[in-house]
Formats: sequence, C-alpha cells, structure tokens
Amino acid sequence: MKQEIIELQEDVSASPLYSEDFAPVPASKRTWDKWNIAAIWVGMAVCIPTYMLASSMIEQGMNWWQALITILLGNVIVLIPMILNAHVGTKYGIPLPVFLRLNFGIDGAILAGLLRGLVACGWFGIQTWIGGAAIYQMLLALMPGLEDSLYLGDFIGINLGQFGCFMLFWFINMYIVYKGIDSIKKLETWAAPFLLLIGVALLGWAWAEVGSLGEMLDASYQLAANTEVDFWKIFWPSLTAMVGFWATLSLNIPDFTRYAKSQKDQILGQAIGLPGTMAFYSFIGIAVTSATVLIFGEAIWDPVVLLGKFESPLVVVVAMLGLVIATLSTNIAANVVAPANSFANIAPKKISFRMGGYITGIIGILIFPWKLLADPHGYIFVWLIAYSALLGALAGIMICDYYIIRKTELNLAQLFKTDGIYKGWNKNAWIAFVLSILPVLPGFLATVGVISADSIGNFLMELYGYAWFVTFFLSFGIYWVLEKMK
Repeated sequence: MKQEIIELQEDVSASPLYSEDFAPVPASKRTWDKWNIAAIWVGMAVCIPTYMLASSMIEQGMNWWQALITILLGNVIVLIPMILNAHVGTKYGIPLPVFLRLNFGIDGAILAGLLRGLVACGWFGIQTWIGGAAIYQMLLALMPGLEDSLYLGDFIGINLGQFGCFMLFWFINMYIVYKGIDSIKKLETWAAPFLLLIGVALLGWAWAEVGSLGEMLDASYQLAANTEVDFWKIFWPSLTAMVGFWATLSLNIPDFTRYAKSQKDQILGQAIGLPGTMAFYSFIGIAVTSATVLIFGEAIWDPVVLLGKFESPLVVVVAMLGLVIATLSTNIAANVVAPANSFANIAPKKISFRMGGYITGIIGILIFPWKLLADPHGYIFVWLIAYSALLGALAGIMICDYYIIRKTELNLAQLFKTDGIYKGWNKNAWIAFVLSILPVLPGFLATVGVISADSIGNFLMELYGYAWFVTFFLSFGIYWVLEKMK
C-alpha cells in the first residue's frame, strides 16, 4: 500500500460541509504510531461484552476451544475490511462522514452515517449501563444499604441508586467528549495495560482457587445447556455475530487512522491490537466462568456479579474500578466517536463533534439500556446479526468504490462542495445497498417473530445466519456491475 499523505490544497473553509472537526488532518498533526493504534484496540477490546462473548456459543453446545477459535476467526476476518477502510483515513486525513460523501454522495452520506451512528447510540447506552452497574457494585461494598434505595417504578425498572450510578458514569463519558479526541488517545494508552492486568489477576485468582487450569477448562463442558447439536449450525451464525461485533468499527475506523503517521502504523497497530486481545480476553471469560462452576456451584458469566461475591471490600472496589475504566475506554472510542461525527455531518457548521457526542449521550439514556440487556440471546443472535447485515452492505460498497472503481484516488476539495462532483445521492450505491439486504430480510423478520420461520423455509433462515457475508459480497458485486454499466 502506498504511504503518501494527501493534504487539502484548496481553501473550502466557507463551505457548509466544512468544519474544524471534519477538516483533513495535516501531516504535522499525525502523531499516532502503531503502538497508539494498538492501544486503542486493546482499550476497546478489553471490556465486559468481550469477556462474555463466548457465553451464548458455549450454552448452545460449543466447547471452549471451538468458541475461542470462532471468536479469533471472526476477528481475523473483520480485520480485513478494517485495514482496507482505514487506508483512506491515513492517506487523506478524513473521518467516516466525509469518506461516505465519496461513496454515497454528499446528501446520501448523511443517511449512511446515521445507519452507522444510531447503532452506536444503542451500544453507548448498553456500555454506560454496564459501567454504572460496576460503580453500583463498588458502592454496595462500602454502603450495603444502597440496595434498599427508592424504586423508581415499573416504567423505569431500577432503583434510585442504580440510576444515580448510571448517570454518574454517563457524566464521566460526557466529560471525555468535552475534552476532545486527543483525550481519547491518552485514555486508551494509559488504560490498556491496566485493563489486561485486571484480567490476568482474575484468571490467576480462579486458577489458584481451583488448583489446575485443566480442571477449570474441563468444567467448561458443564456450561452447555445442550451438547447434542450440529456444530456447523451453531458455527456460522456465531461467526457472523463475531464479525458483527466490530463491523461497526470497520466502517468508521478512518475516524482514528486519520491521525496515524503512516499506512504501516495503522496496519501493524490494528493487527497487533485486535484479534489477539479479543481471543485472550474471551479466554479469560471462559476460564474464569468455568471455575465459578467449581467454586460457587453455578456458572457466573457476568464479571460484575462475580466480583460482587468477593468478601473483601478493598478487592471489590479495586476490581470494579478496573471494570469502570475498561468500560469507559471501550465506550468512548467505539460508541461515541462514530455517532458524534454522524450527527455533526447533518449540519457541520452548526453541530460540532462535541455537540454530536452530547446527542449520542441523550439517546443513550432514552433507550433504557438496562431493558435491552434483559435478553442476552437476543443481544447476540438478533441484534449483532441484524445490524451486521446493514453494515456488511455499507462496507461492500465502500471498499468496491474506493479500491476497484476509484483506485484509492479522490478529489479532496470536492468532498466539501455542495455543487461538486460528489453532489446529491450516488444512486448506484443505494440500489446496491437495498438489493443486498433483501435476501436476509425474511430471516430477520422470522427471527424477531414478525413472520413464522416455516413460512419462508430453511434456506432463507440459514441464509440469515450468514448476514454480514451475504450483504457484503452482494453489495460489492452489484455496485461493481452498476458502475461498469454507466
């Protein structure tokens, strides 16, 4: 891959599409090397959802090493579009919303960005709830009476203490947004080694309690609710869900790599930071949860619940503090940057990155994330697969357009002109997008119960399990054909 950095040669600052947040990052401000990029990924990957990632697969009948291989393979696969889409950020210094103007048109980019951003708002709410829950458990160790705080009614569904901790963590996130993008780099660089240390310490505790890693992993076979299943029927939907886990970031990775010093730095940083961390932290989750079967007589997948069982208030406070930092580092980088930029793209002169972050935060409260998390099965096999279909379609078009059609060449100044060569909607991109998601739509509707699975047949149901792959390759191919027919 070429190493050149292209800078803006024309003054477009008067354009309504231009803002300081969206301006291409000049070479002099490209300060992120491969270790900064790797630290971003470690900081994002080390989180409670990663720790719990194998739970649904093992409960459905996979053994521990099958689940681990599925997680590793999914992350190696998603690393490919991740690196490909990162290229434009490093070469031209632009964030995702500006890149989408190239692929979907100046006007179409607003909708394409919102499709990515609104998903992240849901994730932001969930991660904020998890971080607040860790604070709540930490305070319970010091003030047990907090559990009896005022119940806020069935509509809210939680007590005052839980809601207060949720809002406290929400305000911490908003403060990081207020401080700006460079504070995210500092947070991730500082948090990454600390977070890995917390995970290793938890693994060490479980190993010491049980006495043997082999015994711990043998106990993992007790986690499966059903062992008489066809492995391949679990594997493909699970692999799609694993790809879907970071399919969001595979789109807006230019938001970060626009600060990278070179293509080599962004490629090596991502390869070092993503697949290995995801597999390692998922392994810790598997091993420690397996140990809880032997130690407590029950499987405890949620580390917040597990750490709450420790008798030492000091241990609980330190561990929960680690989980709070883990969740904060993931939440800011993975779930705030993309929607903040997407909302800002609606009116760049009026909505800043900071204001976009505040909008994200408000939506994160309004979705009542504690209710979204009530069904873990739906969270993994409905949500992750469903939105991976949309994101696969976007990714296929973006990669085909940038690499195959345009050969990585674009007119930087034209991306900021309302009447330029990228104006309006790129119809071919939107036709390819819609056509690519049609084959997986029946499977989605059957999965959520809108129609019966029997009415659409086994083929379409199984096709839905491959959603990201189906929409990615279909959108790529359809867009290529439509562009060649011009």
